[in-house]
Amino acid sequence: MGKKFLLDTNAFIDFMGNKLPEIAKKELAKIIDEEINISVINKIELLGFEKVDQELIDFVSFSNIYQLDETITELTIDVRKKYRIKLPDAIIAATALHYGFIFVTNNTMDFEKIKDIKLLNPYHI
Repeated sequence: MGKKFLLDTNAFIDFMGNKLPEIAKKELAKIIDEEINISVINKIELLGFEKVDQELIDFVSFSNIYQLDETITELTIDVRKKYRIKLPDAIIAATALHYGFIFVTNNTMDFEKIKDIKLLNPYHI
């Protein structure tokens, strides 16, 4: 089985907004075409905008959405205590860590201090 990725809200928004360099957009398109994995936090962030277009709704509906269960909750608590990051980021990081995902985000600064998390910044592909 190949690498699995967890897509952050900012990476998807930049992808859809054509903000990524062409090579990064192609690579991210391959990841999205293969399998879309997002945290329940990303679902809330994406669908929580006042105006949500059909493309965004479709993206979320085709995604594997990883819920907040007891294991993720406990890991989130550990991440928050050790690294003092915001709760939504801690939940997303715990999800990536628990499932062994490579976390695709352009916000690597907030996550790179977390031991064992695998990060991919789409702007640096």
